[in-house]
Amino acid sequence: MSGAGAGRPPGLVIVPTTLADPRAAAILAEYLAMRRAAWPAERGTWEVPMPDPATFAPPRGSFVIAWHGGPEPRVVGGGGVRLLDPERAEVKHLYLREEVRGHGWGRGLLTALEREAVRLGASIAVLDTNDTLPAAASLYRSAGYTEVERYNDNPNATHWFAKALEV
Repeated sequence: MSGAGAGRPPGLVIVPTTLADPRAAAILAEYLAMRRAAWPAERGTWEVPMPDPATFAPPRGSFVIAWHGGPEPRVVGGGGVRLLDPERAEVKHLYLREEVRGHGWGRGLLTALEREAVRLGASIAVLDTNDTLPAAASLYRSAGYTEVERYNDNPNATHWFAKALEV
């Protein structure tokens, strides 16, 4: 496990891994279940299956888990990044448990995913989000993402963003 490092809030430790790691698979499953439960009934069903572990594994992707340090370190979040093409990487499923939000750790997690995207060779990060997640859109805007035209066919997305990465 690496330390907090530059650009990461104190107490947050971010570890690159893959979905083959049971801790990563568990935090992603928790995120997907939370989104499913919170999805407005008037919009129908929000069904996103657990992705194939190869989606977020080298050489085309990565998944990171976020640990909260302290006397009993525990996984409190995670997220993935995957190459869409040689220049663009897509940030997916960025998640922090509610009890650890509000400390700047979402920004730390996003920064770690951007670093993973650069490590994979990308110079642009893209992502999509939904209008039911205003805090996420606010985070992305404050981190330098700008809204762009739809770049995928995600039926749950209402906003698409992009950012040039420092390589």
